[in-house]
Amino acid sequence: MTALELLAPARTADIGIEAIRHGADAVYIGGPGFGARSAAGNSVDDIARLVAFARPFRVRVYVTLNTLLFDNELPEVQSLIWQLHDVGVSAIIIQDPKILSLRLPPIPLHASTQMDNRTAARVAELRDCGFEQVVLARELTIEQMAEIHCACPDIRLETFIHGALCVGLSGRCYASERLFNRSANRGECAQFCRLAFNLEDADGNVLVRDRHLLSLRDMNRSAHLEQLIDAGITSFKIEGRLKDMSYVKNITAHYRLLLDAIISRRNNELCRSSLGREDFTFTPNPERSFNRRFTSYLSASDIFSPFTPKAIGEPVGSVLAVHSDHIVTDFHAVAGDGLCFFYTDYHLEGFRVNRVESSSQSQGSTRIYPRPMPSHLSVGTPLFRNQDQEFDRQLSASSASRVIDLDITIADTPNDAFTLSASATGYQPITIIKASPHQPARTDQHDNIRRQLSRLGDTVFTARSIDIRFSDNWFIPSSLLADWRRELVSLLQPIPLPVLPYTPQQPVRPSMPTDSPDLLMICRHCLRRELDICPFHKRPQTHQLRIEKRFISTQQLYLSLPDGRRFRLEFDCKQCQMLIFNE
Repeated sequence: MTALELLAPARTADIGIEAIRHGADAVYIGGPGFGARSAAGNSVDDIARLVAFARPFRVRVYVTLNTLLFDNELPEVQSLIWQLHDVGVSAIIIQDPKILSLRLPPIPLHASTQMDNRTAARVAELRDCGFEQVVLARELTIEQMAEIHCACPDIRLETFIHGALCVGLSGRCYASERLFNRSANRGECAQFCRLAFNLEDADGNVLVRDRHLLSLRDMNRSAHLEQLIDAGITSFKIEGRLKDMSYVKNITAHYRLLLDAIISRRNNELCRSSLGREDFTFTPNPERSFNRRFTSYLSASDIFSPFTPKAIGEPVGSVLAVHSDHIVTDFHAVAGDGLCFFYTDYHLEGFRVNRVESSSQSQGSTRIYPRPMPSHLSVGTPLFRNQDQEFDRQLSASSASRVIDLDITIADTPNDAFTLSASATGYQPITIIKASPHQPARTDQHDNIRRQLSRLGDTVFTARSIDIRFSDNWFIPSSLLADWRRELVSLLQPIPLPVLPYTPQQPVRPSMPTDSPDLLMICRHCLRRELDICPFHKRPQTHQLRIEKRFISTQQLYLSLPDGRRFRLEFDCKQCQMLIFNE
């Protein structure tokens, strides 16, 4: 049986707890330091609180120490890993191989995607160094993932399924450090790829002006989960340790439902890696959370255009009329909603809905009073909702519960005693024997016994069944039943999943790539292909980037910023990659 893991992000312990309530099998969270999101740190005490909440559901908690380290930081890192082990953390996600040389506790290690995990040879190297799980590079195709699994079937593979995409190869981006003195490998990415650039030729002629040429759409692999399972992926990771609680609730619930549907169909070969079941008070919808539109990014032919670094949200309708202080739309909105639209192929403008009135001019239309009134709207403009007031209101309240179904049996014994037994999926069955005289009751006791033994509201359990096996109608005081129930539940413990603690197989560190000092990043995303001047790929006619094809595909191209900085582009067509160099 293959256990599948839905891995959710947590900026804070409270967000991690909500991720668990909404169906996460595992949560990854930053510690007090040394994480790839420096703005998402948490104390060891907070992580211990998250671990305590996760334990009854057999949910794993992973802590990210996935930055490159200075030698003088290693003693502090070693001490921190021991503290995390002592509070019950399930694994550490690391980037720097220097950690392998430390005196570590018996805790599993996971290889961060920042370790450039793109080949079977690389994954085998990490496996031989003692890693339990490898986070594959985001830019891999599903065929490449399957090849890695076939070559290394004895190590768990993790991949991103949702969220922001880096345009540079994982672990091979140096732009932030070399241009802004903020290293992405130290948790301080300046998001160079989300800036607007000009594209120029060798003579400085501007071919494309003021475009987010390196800003990719967000990933959404909702439609490809089963393909990933068949390719050997067992851990499905949602990006977003800087995202808010509503985002994590919505996206975690969305993928929980999708994975559960697959597991239900294939329950003879697949199972969840955690325990419990969820009930949601809302309908998950990824388009209603932050997104830059979506791409699946699953095959070499799955090309997607640069778009905008801003949140777009879901398409909701269009403009029917424009007046001096309001617009008329063909969809409903509420005060507080955020709407946006494109007034060119790529320029996005947004506005807040200040007031809404039903229109008497046309059935089904709505008058929307923006604040401020946008300047570029025209009749027929498609609108998107990137701030959904009603949906946010649903998610700001308690929006999910997670419980473990418990079966309880109470029976009498011949020697003035009773036995209580409890069982739940994934838990060690428990039986206790309580001495108590068998006193005949004057009225039927079954309803009261079921009521008392079902009162599990302050625990993670809910009573699925109460089986009463008495030879007579015995009376047991309600207070005694409550005491027995509390004792029984306190003894329940989940059966732990097997883990592979870090035990180095050989004194070797995995190698890290070495790139030239002027190389800023390597990209699978290629502007030649986007401009339809690639000699190997042709773009659809509907593509957004339009320039005069007055130069040949071998001409030197540059990106430039408004401050005059210029970046040379080189193209490795054999690898289908674009390289960006600092001029």
